[in-house]
Amino acid sequence: MADETQEAGGVHFPFPFSPYAIQKDFMAALYQVLEAGKIGIFESPTGTGKSLSLICGALSWLRDFEQKKRQEEERLLEAGAPSSSDGVAPALGPPSSCRGSPGTPEATGEPDWITQFVQKKEERDLVDRLKEEQVRRKKREERLQQIRHNAKLRFAAKRMRQEDEETERLLRLSSEMLAAGTEPEQAASGEEELVLAEYESDEEKGVPSGVDMDEDDLDEEHVTKIYYCSRTHSQLAQFVHEVQKSPFGQDTRLVSLGSRQNLCVNGDVRKLGSVQLINDRCVEMQRSKHERKSITEEEEPTRRRRRQEPRATCPFYSHERLQLLRDEVLAGVKDVEQLVALGKEARACPYYGGRFAIPAAQLVVLPYQMLLHAPTRQAAGIRLQGQVVVIDEAHNLIDTITNIHSMEVRGSQLCQAHSQLLQYTERYRKRLKAKNLMYIKQLLYLLEKFVAVLGGNIKQNPNTQNLSQAGTELKTINDFLFQSEIDNINLFKVRRYCEKSKISRKLLGFTERYGAVLVPSMEQPKLSGFQDFLQSLQPGATAAPATPAEAGEDLSPRPASPLMRVEGFLEALTTANQDGRVILSRQGSLSQSSLKFLLLNPAVHFAQVVKECRAVIIAGGTMQPVSDFREQLLAGAGVEADRVVEFSCGHVIPPDHILPLIICSGPSNQMLDFTYQKRGLPQMMDETGRILCNLCNVVPGGVVCFFPSYEYQHQVCAHWEKSGLLARLTIRKRIFQEPKKANRVEQVLLEYSRCIKHCGQARGTETGALLLSVVGGKMSEGINFSDDLGRCVVMVGMPYPNIMSPELQEKMAYLDQTLPRAPGQARPGKALVENLCMKAVNQSIGRAIRHQKDFASIVLLDQRYASPAIQAKLPAWIRDRVEVKATFGPAFAALRKFHREKAGLS
Repeated sequence: MADETQEAGGVHFPFPFSPYAIQKDFMAALYQVLEAGKIGIFESPTGTGKSLSLICGALSWLRDFEQKKRQEEERLLEAGAPSSSDGVAPALGPPSSCRGSPGTPEATGEPDWITQFVQKKEERDLVDRLKEEQVRRKKREERLQQIRHNAKLRFAAKRMRQEDEETERLLRLSSEMLAAGTEPEQAASGEEELVLAEYESDEEKGVPSGVDMDEDDLDEEHVTKIYYCSRTHSQLAQFVHEVQKSPFGQDTRLVSLGSRQNLCVNGDVRKLGSVQLINDRCVEMQRSKHERKSITEEEEPTRRRRRQEPRATCPFYSHERLQLLRDEVLAGVKDVEQLVALGKEARACPYYGGRFAIPAAQLVVLPYQMLLHAPTRQAAGIRLQGQVVVIDEAHNLIDTITNIHSMEVRGSQLCQAHSQLLQYTERYRKRLKAKNLMYIKQLLYLLEKFVAVLGGNIKQNPNTQNLSQAGTELKTINDFLFQSEIDNINLFKVRRYCEKSKISRKLLGFTERYGAVLVPSMEQPKLSGFQDFLQSLQPGATAAPATPAEAGEDLSPRPASPLMRVEGFLEALTTANQDGRVILSRQGSLSQSSLKFLLLNPAVHFAQVVKECRAVIIAGGTMQPVSDFREQLLAGAGVEADRVVEFSCGHVIPPDHILPLIICSGPSNQMLDFTYQKRGLPQMMDETGRILCNLCNVVPGGVVCFFPSYEYQHQVCAHWEKSGLLARLTIRKRIFQEPKKANRVEQVLLEYSRCIKHCGQARGTETGALLLSVVGGKMSEGINFSDDLGRCVVMVGMPYPNIMSPELQEKMAYLDQTLPRAPGQARPGKALVENLCMKAVNQSIGRAIRHQKDFASIVLLDQRYASPAIQAKLPAWIRDRVEVKATFGPAFAALRKFHREKAGLS
C-alpha cells in the first residue's frame, strides 16, 4: 500500500499504511514525550505494530526538530548578515551568559561598553558557527547524494582500490619471504612487544589514544539523533528492515553498530574466537599503525625495524577507504549483515566505518550493552548529551544492567592468573621498570589474598584443594576488603594501571607464545600437581616455558586471559559500598569456588544516561508491572516523578478473539495449588494431566504449556509416563519438549510447526501438537506462536524465583532498606519477588496473539492468580478480559464454546 500521512495530536505522521487507532495514540504520546524532554515508559502488546509506531513517531519528531532548528539558524543568519560588512553586531537576543535584568552591568561591576562588547563577540561567534555548520551540512548532503545516484563511479573506485590492495599484498608477501631466514631477529622482535612499557604516572592523562589520533578529519560535530537499542542482533536487524520499509527508509541516515566479533572482516583476527581476544588484537593493530608512524627515520632505526615487522597493521583500516565506507553507510539504511558485506567489498573495516558515521547519523541502532556500559559507550564514540535514547524490549532492563556490571571469578582463574603473572615477572624482571614491578607485586598480593579468603592456598593445585568450609557467604564491599586484608591497597590506582599498561594483553601474548605457563623452577618440587593442572587448562601446549610455541600449533580460539576476569572484578570492587555485595561461594574444591560481585543498585549506572539525554523511551510489549522501573531505576537515578510519563495501549484484536481464564480447581475438584511444597504431590501432577487432556480435546492446532522449571517439567512428564496420562495426551496431540541446548531449539520448533500443519491438512484423530516449555527458557521470549502454532497458552503454577537464593535475599533486604513502603502495600522486597514472577508470566503468555486476526485462549492454572493484587500485574489487554473460574466445568465449557466459534476463522 502506498505511504499515507496520518494526523494525530496536530502532528503529521507518515505511515506505510493506514495505522490502527492505538498506533496513532502511541505516536502522538511519543512525540509529546520527546518534545517535552521527558522519560517515557511505553507498553504496546506484540502484534500491534510497536516497531513502526516507534519509527514513525520518533523520526517525525526528529524531522520537525531539524526543520525548526534550520529555520532558527536562517533567522539568526539573516539578523547577523550586516556583521560581515560593517562590523555591527547582529540583532540577536542576548545569549544565556549575558541574559539578565537591566541592572546586570552594575551588579557585575563591569562598564556597559565591556558588557556590550562581550555580547557582540558572542553573537558574532554564534553566527560564524552557524555558517560553518551550514557549510558542513551542505557538503555532507552533496556527498551522500552523489553516492546514492552515482553508483557506477563508486564501484569503479572500489575496483581501483582492490587492485591497489592486491599489489600491496604481493609486495608485502615478497618482503616477508625475503625476511623469512632471519629467525633469531624475529624471535627477539616478537618478544619485544610482550615487555611492559615504562609506566610514567599514576594519574589519568588527557592524552588521546593512539587509535584516535588519525581520525580528526573523519570526526565531525554530532547532530541530534536517536539511539535505538534492543537485546539481540536479530531484533536489531528486524528493526532496521522495518525502517527500510517505512516512509523514512530512503532519507534517514542510519548506522548499525555491533561488536568487533560481529563486524570484523579481517580473517586472521576473526579466527581468534574470543570477544576479548578479538578486541585486544584489533586495538593492538591500530596502535602498531600509529606507533610506526610516530617513529622517525633517525630515531632508533634498528629498534624500529625490529618492532615493525612482527606487529602487523590491519589492511582494512585505511583513512581513505573508511571515509568512503562512512559515506556509503549514511547513504542508505543497512543492517549489520549488509554493513559487513559492504565492508568486505570496499576492503574497509565496518566496525570503524560505523563508528565514524555516528556523528552525522540521525538514527543509531545498537545492542543494549554498548549503550548501558559506560566504558563501551565511550570506546564506541557514543555521545548522549542532548540526544534521544529508545530502549526497546525493555522488560528485563533492570536485570540487564545488573548483569552487565556484575562479575564472577573462579578459584581456578585466580590461581592461573597468579602463576602466569609470576612466570612473566621471572622472565622479564631485569627489563621491567620499578613502577611496573611495584604494581605487579600488588596484583600478585591481591590474587593471593583472594584465594586465601576462599580458604585456599595459592601455591597448591586448586583442583585438589578441598576447602574446610562449604557454603555461601555474603559481604559488603568494605567488609570483604577488610577480611581479605587488601583495604590498604588503592584499587583505583591498580585498576588504572591495568587499563593503561594493558598487562592482561601482554600476559596473554606471553602465554600464547610459550604455551602452558609453569611455576618457577625453584618451586617445581612443591607444585608438580599444579603444573599438570595448568597444562590441562591449555591442551596441546609445549612442555617447557622457555621455548616458544610451535609455529604450526593451532592456538585459536583461545580463552581470554584469566587476569582479564580479575580486572573486571577489581573494577566492580570500586563501586560504592552500599550499591553492591561480594558473594563468597565455597563449593568443595578451590577450583569450583568463586568470588562474585553483585550489583544491588542498577540506577547508579543508568543515572548518567537519563541525566545526559534529552529524552529516554523505555518500551516493550509487556512492561507490567512498571513500579520496578519507577522505583528501582528512575527514582534511584534522580528522575523526578513528574518527568516520567506512562503509556499503555490495548491490543488490536477484537475483544472476542481472546479468552483469558484463571482456573482454581481441576476436573476432580482438586484445588490447584502449585506452591513449591505441594506441586510435586501425585494428585497435583495427575490433575494437571487431566486438565491438559481436556484442553487438547477441544483446542485445535498447537497448545503451548509453560512449567516453572526444567526440573518440574521432567518430574511431571516422568509421572505421566508411569500413570498412562502421557499416552492419553498423545492420542490428540503429538508431544514436544523444549530442549535445554540452544542449538536444538530451531529443530524442535520446525518439527512442531510441521506437525501442526500436517494435522490440519490430514484432519485425523491427531489434531495438532502440545509443546511443553519452561518459563524463562528458550521458548518464553522472542518466539512467535502465531495462528495455529499457539491457539492456547497454558501456565502451570506461578514461576516465583528461588526465595532461598542469597542474591535474591540480599536484593530484597536492600530494597526494604532503601525504598519507602507505601501504606497498605507489601514490603518492597516482597513486591520484587511478585514482580519478577509476573514479568515472567506476562512474557510467556504474550507468545500468542501476534496480529489483528489472530485468536487464542490463555489458561492460568493456580488459585493464587485469582488474587486482585496478582491480576493487577497482568497486561491491561488481558487483565480487562480475564475470567476467574472456581471450578473446572464452567471453564471447560467456555473454552469449548470459544474454539468452536473461532474454528471458521483459522
